[in-house]
Amino acid sequence: MTEQVFPRGVFCAALTPLDQDLNPNLPAFAAHCRYLVEEGCTGVALLGTTGEANSFSTDERKALLEAALAGGVAPTQLMPGTGVASLPETVALTRHALSVGVTTVVMLPPFYYKGVSEDGLIAAYAQIIERVGDDRLRVVLYHIPQVSGVPIPHGVIAALRARFPGIVTGIKDSSGDLAHMTALVERFPGFSVLAGADPLMLPLLKVGGAGAITATTNLCARDLRFVFDHHADPAKAAEVEAAQGRVVAARERASRFPQMASLKALTAARTGDANWHRLRPPLMALSDGERAALLGAGDEFAKAS
Repeated sequence: MTEQVFPRGVFCAALTPLDQDLNPNLPAFAAHCRYLVEEGCTGVALLGTTGEANSFSTDERKALLEAALAGGVAPTQLMPGTGVASLPETVALTRHALSVGVTTVVMLPPFYYKGVSEDGLIAAYAQIIERVGDDRLRVVLYHIPQVSGVPIPHGVIAALRARFPGIVTGIKDSSGDLAHMTALVERFPGFSVLAGADPLMLPLLKVGGAGAITATTNLCARDLRFVFDHHADPAKAAEVEAAQGRVVAARERASRFPQMASLKALTAARTGDANWHRLRPPLMALSDGERAALLGAGDEFAKAS
C-alpha cells in the first residue's frame, strides 16, 4: 500500500462557472482553480455542493477535473466529489480521478433512499472501494445530512476505517454542529476531520481538527489560510482574530441570500465577468434587487469584521 495521506489544510469548495448555454465553462473553471491556489488554498475540492455537482453529468464532471489539471493545478491539490446516487457511476468517477493522478476524493453516501441502516451504508462504501480496487485511493467521507438526508454515523466511520485502513482517511462535516465535529476528533484520533463551515474551522483546529473544505473560501482564501497557519501562535493572536472576523463577515454576507447565487454574484463583481452569475436550474441567479442589496452591503460587513 502506498503512503497514507490524511488531508490537512484549507480546501475551497469551488464554484463552477457556466457558459451561455449553461454548460461548464472549462477555461474559466481552470482559471478559478489557479486563482484559489494562488490565494493560499491547500487545494481545491471541486464538484461538491457549492460546485453544483449533482446538476452535472458524469462526462461533465470528468471534463471539469481534466480542465483543472490541464490548467496547471497539481493532482495533489485536487479533491473532486465523486459520490452520486448510482454505485456504478460513483465507481466510474472515482476510477477516472485515479486515472489522471488524483488520489483523494470526497464521497457522498448514496443519497436517494432515506432511513437506510448503518450496514447498508457500510456495504455501499465497501462495494465502491472494492470495485475501484486501487490502493492509491484516499476517501474523505461527506457528511451533509441537511442536504443529502443521509447522515454518516460514527459506527459507519469506525467500520470503514477498520476495513479499509489508510483508504478512508477523513470526513468533511458540513452539519454545522461543532459538538459533532469535536466528537469525531475525540473518537477517531488521526482521522482528518474537516469543517464544512468557514467560521467553525478555527474552533475545530483548537481541538485537533484538520482544517476545512468551505464555500466562502471562494472569497476569503487568504484569511482562512492565515487562520490555519497561525491559529496556535500566541504572537499572532490579534491578527488571527481579525482574519477570523473577516471570514465570519464574508460567510454572513454570502448567506444573506441563496448562498451559491450570492457567491457567484460576488465572484462576478470581483472579476468583472458577468458570466459568473449563471447557475444551472433548478438553482437560479439572484434577482437584480437581491444583487444590488448584496453588493451594496460590502461596507456593512467590512465594519462587522
